[in-house]
Amino acid sequence: METKKKKLSTSLVAAIVIFTVLLSLSLGLIGYQTYYQGMIKEYQKYEDTILNLAVSDFDWDAVRTAVEKQDADASVLTALRSRLDHIKRSSKIAWLYMVEPLNDSATDNMRYITAGHTEEDYQIYGVTPLGKLTGNEYPAEVARQYLDFYRTSQPGACWYYPNKTEWGWTYTASVVVRDSAGKALGVMGVDIYMVEIDRVLQIFPLVILLASAVLSALFIFALSVWLNRRVVHPLSRLQHAAKLFVESSHGSSDPAALDFANPDIHTADEMESLSAALVTMAADLKSYMKNLLHETAEKERIGAELNVATKIQAEMLPIIFPPFPDRKEVDIYASMTPAKEVGGDFYDFFMVDERHLAIVVADVSGKGVPAALFMVIGKTLIKDHTVPGADPAEVFEKVNNLLCESNGEELFITAFLGILDLVTGEFKCVSAGHEPPYIFHNGTYVEHKIKKAFVLAGMENMKYTTVTLQLEPGDKVFQYTDGVTEATDAHEQLYGDERLGASLNKIGGVSAKELLSGVKADIDRFVCSAPQFDDITMLCLEYKERMKV
Repeated sequence: METKKKKLSTSLVAAIVIFTVLLSLSLGLIGYQTYYQGMIKEYQKYEDTILNLAVSDFDWDAVRTAVEKQDADASVLTALRSRLDHIKRSSKIAWLYMVEPLNDSATDNMRYITAGHTEEDYQIYGVTPLGKLTGNEYPAEVARQYLDFYRTSQPGACWYYPNKTEWGWTYTASVVVRDSAGKALGVMGVDIYMVEIDRVLQIFPLVILLASAVLSALFIFALSVWLNRRVVHPLSRLQHAAKLFVESSHGSSDPAALDFANPDIHTADEMESLSAALVTMAADLKSYMKNLLHETAEKERIGAELNVATKIQAEMLPIIFPPFPDRKEVDIYASMTPAKEVGGDFYDFFMVDERHLAIVVADVSGKGVPAALFMVIGKTLIKDHTVPGADPAEVFEKVNNLLCESNGEELFITAFLGILDLVTGEFKCVSAGHEPPYIFHNGTYVEHKIKKAFVLAGMENMKYTTVTLQLEPGDKVFQYTDGVTEATDAHEQLYGDERLGASLNKIGGVSAKELLSGVKADIDRFVCSAPQFDDITMLCLEYKERMKV
């Protein structure tokens, strides 16, 4: 069933509405916060001025003496109260008071020293008596903050906090009053009702909402008209022409049956350019389909031939494992993953005689069919010349000269040949510019550097050197081509020798087949979705036990 599609104009209008609402809310929130923070700063400046007037140039030593004696009628307290009364009456503040923090209990956590009042306050509350406890005016959490501020604040430091009271929200500023010795005497506090902020913030959202609604409606209407004329209508004509073109192409293999009607768009912008590009593309597509019909047939023929070549190449490499089921002295496993349908890597293993086993791992320069053909020649020559009693270096010297005789394409081969004596464990090997093998011994894989000589088919009369290693039962030889270490991930980083060595030792002393499967899985994880640029060939030979003579 065909899915019901939304109109582009509807989606655009919906997107515009959502964007406008979100923008309005964001601007409203920014304005709200900006106004609130600005008003708070003004409150703080005003309260700083009030506190400075209240605490500066006063005999606080005499106040301490009066407080300690609980002398409520002391002249200094009368003078202090008069000062606070004057400040209270001549300013726009809610309360001006001085208290001494006592503890952080739920009640009676502070006591009054004095407070400033207007005449109306005196009629309602009377004089705040010296030593009056605050009861439950201050919650325990607020009292704890007062006490911490009283004990730890630096001289001149102010503490601000909004406070919910029975008369509404107030903004409080406090400063610790100190005597001439710098010893804390009490906390002078001033409260300001946050009436102005509350009033503005109550109407602020409504103003933003109404302004946003009006501006959004005007903006959406104007933008909708413009979009319909410059975008939606031209796109509709393009869509109609494209739909007819698609319908004419279905079920038709004749390029002449394709027809793309010109939408005739003249907007003098990208839409007109798109229309012209589609007309041109339709014409090019008809021409392309004609060529494609011919090329598809040719590609199918080449594909069939490559499939045959891939099968032939696969059948030339040993693929039956274990290859020598009646021989308990060794275990071998190998794999080759070509980068193209056919590759230039190859491996081989065979019994030279009853007690000698040969392994070969090689890499032909280049890719595809030429490399595969050269691989066949190289593999055949190496095997034919590896006869009983032959020295690996002499084998490579003969094969090199033969390859150089008929190498018009100037290809070359990096190769490794090793011959294992199943009785003694003596492993003779030679390298023609190939990667060094890893030897597993005493539970660890170690890269064994052997002397490299020049590649095969590179230059006539080259000399090669045989290196002899001693393998013990349980040892393994891991050999590979550079497609392993040069495997590349999406960031063009190489798999490298270090990762290969770490992977081998992480996998450890498993069977030859499990080892190669583990290394290949680690390479695949590293490469991920990046394309394979080179053939990946690996071979593992395990010397399990000595042959009994």
